[in-house]
Amino acid sequence: MGVAVTVPVEFGELTGLSRQERLDHLRRRMAAVPARGEAANTYLRKEVLPVPEALAAILPNGGLAKGSVVSFSGATSLLLGLLATVTGNGGNAGVIGRPGLSLLAATEMGAQLRRIALIPEPGPDPVEVAAVLLDGLDLVVLDLGGGQVAPSRSRAVVARARSRGSTLLVSHGQFSGVELRLDARVVGYRGLGRGTGRLRSMQVAVRAQGRACGLRTTRLDLQPGAGAMEWVPAAEQSDVEFPQAVSW
Repeated sequence: MGVAVTVPVEFGELTGLSRQERLDHLRRRMAAVPARGEAANTYLRKEVLPVPEALAAILPNGGLAKGSVVSFSGATSLLLGLLATVTGNGGNAGVIGRPGLSLLAATEMGAQLRRIALIPEPGPDPVEVAAVLLDGLDLVVLDLGGGQVAPSRSRAVVARARSRGSTLLVSHGQFSGVELRLDARVVGYRGLGRGTGRLRSMQVAVRAQGRACGLRTTRLDLQPGAGAMEWVPAAEQSDVEFPQAVSW
């Protein structure tokens, strides 16, 4: 698991650049990202972004609504699954502020790294970086590092996402205008223990909560599939205790 992976689209360190220099740098590098919709894929032409099929059953319309803001917390493995599904279906994604993200794990789930723009160190204003990326990417993942975005600024970013038809996924912070909340928690492993020697599968419990879907939960297994790791519905679908649900 110590293999180093280099991503063709890497925006790199923006700290130390002026506001205009950051914007110019981002726009130049975005020109290198494969064009939106370059792959003729009918799935991405719908009004939702694709998600792992096992997760689709608990989401409104079976995916992440284009032009919406989604909050995410918990197991990073599910976040990697979302990136893998979007890019594997011809979409483009950006990840802001997650320097420890496992690109090897994303690749094992089928992610297309040439379609992922990484900005591990976005500088003092990651929200500004996200606003730029919403202009040209299908999915933008924004890690706020525990910060809080003012409601007035959140509304401006929400409006930008809606007008561009891009989906913003926010984690580790407070952001107004969220339409859907996803919480993921690892609840079990298979294959660990005496006489086994390797991890065969992992189970993740997921809760989706939103105005359009109410409160729904499911369990997913991440296990080896045909050429890649894949998500499948868990055989056991017992309830899992999550933190208190949000009142909409």
